[in-house]
Amino acid sequence: MLDLGAVHSATIRELSKFRCRLEFVELADGLDSLNGEIDPRRIRQRADALLPTRRTEATDIVLCWDLINYLNQPALTAVMECIALRCKRGALAHGLVYYSAKSMPQQPSTFIPVDDQRILQHLKPGIERPAPRYSPEDLARCMPRYTVERGRLLRNGMQEFLFKL
Repeated sequence: MLDLGAVHSATIRELSKFRCRLEFVELADGLDSLNGEIDPRRIRQRADALLPTRRTEATDIVLCWDLINYLNQPALTAVMECIALRCKRGALAHGLVYYSAKSMPQQPSTFIPVDDQRILQHLKPGIERPAPRYSPEDLARCMPRYTVERGRLLRNGMQEFLFKL
């Protein structure tokens, strides 16, 4: 399992119930580097360097949380392509997209599992910025290897997606 969000002890405790390898990458730390580059080859190199090294045992599940919203389209394509190379066929990626909300926090949120059924979204206080409001068509264009396995609109205006590789 690859978690692209902030590491939290509750997440480790909850996921440790399952027999799996856990890898965490606070990809939010590299957002400026990814979004600030215009050369697609260099974006991909930077994305590859930010992610864990490829292993012989491929990843089954990727937790993107709300990070998708903070990547511009070229960076999103590069990150998801680099992730695909680390995953096995049929792997699943979970993501939350600000869909109906016109603005979002300046920085990605931290998501903390409360129990088997609930996750707490810890919003960092501060200014907001415009949400990209990626449509399913935008995501398909940016993530050509992935298909939408499931999607649903949440009460908070976010669209929750489960993508399959």
